Amino acid sequence: MCGRFALTAPASTLIDVFEVDVLPDLVPAYNIAPTHRVLCVRSDGAARIAQRFRWGLIPRWAKDKAIGTRMLNARSETAATKPSFRAALRSRRLMVLADAFYEWKREGRTKIPHLIEVDGGRPFAMAGLWEAWRDPETGEDLHSCTILTTEPNPLMAEIHGRMPVILDPAHWDRWLDPRRTDPGELTDLFAPFAPERMRARRCAKAVGNVRNQGPEVQGPWIDEDSA
Repeated sequence: MCGRFALTAPASTLIDVFEVDVLPDLVPAYNIAPTHRVLCVRSDGAARIAQRFRWGLIPRWAKDKAIGTRMLNARSETAATKPSFRAALRSRRLMVLADAFYEWKREGRTKIPHLIEVDGGRPFAMAGLWEAWRDPETGEDLHSCTILTTEPNPLMAEIHGRMPVILDPAHWDRWLDPRRTDPGELTDLFAPFAPERMRARRCAKAVGNVRNQGPEVQGPWIDEDSA
């Protein structure tokens, strides 16, 4: 799964990389967690639009938004048939922006956090889906999203059994194109990302606590047993 990630690049870099005209107000986010509002890019058919979505997809038919905490990720292999995701896969696709994500590897009785980057730390896009859910109490629409996952590549297999679907820039337009409504035309994009374009290292234990939101969460791992 993908349960934590980061987006710390300046707005000017994101505008250049993802070819969007306007961004919401941004601050560096070192420890993005479930239910946080995450920066995404979608298409209206003519241009790319940057927008914030609540992380944890809330299906339109849901009675309570709490269901979103169980829908942080969607397995790409089954998204086309799952009631919670199949309509969104056809017509509500987006890219979740990041410049690192975190995963935990169990070593004995210890789970060690790892920071994973793409293309030397350059911002990248994870394939996602979105929904608009109307709050029955307030009548307001809440926009939420999920991140698609796939089988791990050899680098990630050493850390965890799943990884996010990372989209190569050459495929961004195809993924976002709202005219493509046949999921079968997109399944090749769900292949594990090239491991030679990724790097992973142990990082600070502090990332495990969502209250820690500063750059210290990306610091080095300290083995307390040997310190």
